[in-house]
Amino acid sequence: MTVLIIVHVESEGPGTLGAFLESSGAGVRLARVYAGERLPENIDGLQAVISMGGPMNVYEEQEYPFLKDETILLQKAIASDLPVLGICLGAQMIAKASGARVVRSPKEEVGWSKISLTDAGRSDLLFRGLPATLDVLQWHGDMFEIPEAGSLIATGDDCPNQAFRYRNAFGLQFHVEVTREILADWFKDSPDLEKILRTYDQLKPDLDRHAERLYRNFLSLLR
Repeated sequence: MTVLIIVHVESEGPGTLGAFLESSGAGVRLARVYAGERLPENIDGLQAVISMGGPMNVYEEQEYPFLKDETILLQKAIASDLPVLGICLGAQMIAKASGARVVRSPKEEVGWSKISLTDAGRSDLLFRGLPATLDVLQWHGDMFEIPEAGSLIATGDDCPNQAFRYRNAFGLQFHVEVTREILADWFKDSPDLEKILRTYDQLKPDLDRHAERLYRNFLSLLR
C-alpha cells in the first residue's frame, strides 16, 4: 500500500503517525511541498492521503501555490472514497475541499486541552476503542466548519469543532502525532516550554496508546 503524506512545513512532519505507518509495512511517500516537491496530479496508486499541519491559512494560495494543487488532489481522493486524514491545517484543507468554510476559532488554542467525542464520534470507526474524553495538543487560530452531509465527531469547550468525518475523510483540529522532540522544537521560544514538556511526559503512555489505536482504526480502512 502507498500512503501519501503531504508536509507543508519542515517542522510539522508526520511524527508518531509516520513511524506507525512504516512499522506497519505501509509504503509511505512524503510530499514536502514547502521544498517544491510536486503533488501527484491524480490518485492512481494511492491507498490513502494524509495532510499534515502548517502555519499558513487555507486561502493563502497566492503565497503558497501548492495549496491549490492540494485542494484539487483532496477533492479527487474524497470523491473516490479514498481514506483521507487531515491534522490541523490538513483538517481545514479537507473541509475546504469538501465545500465547508474555514473561519476564526472562537478562541485560539495553544497547548494542552481536552476534547470530547460526540455521539457520532463514539460510534465512528476512527475513535473505536478510545475513551470519550482525550487529552490533546493544540496549536491553531482557525477552525473548520462541518461539510454538508458530514458529521461532527469531536468537540471542545473553547473550539467546538475538533474533528469531523465526511465520507471516508477525517479531519482532526488537534495534533495527535506529536513527540517530545516535536514539542521541544515548536515551543523552544515559549516561556511555557518546560510546562508543555512536563505535561507531555505525564501523559505520554496514554497519548501513545490512543494515537496508535486511532492510527490502526484509520489503517483498517485501507484493507
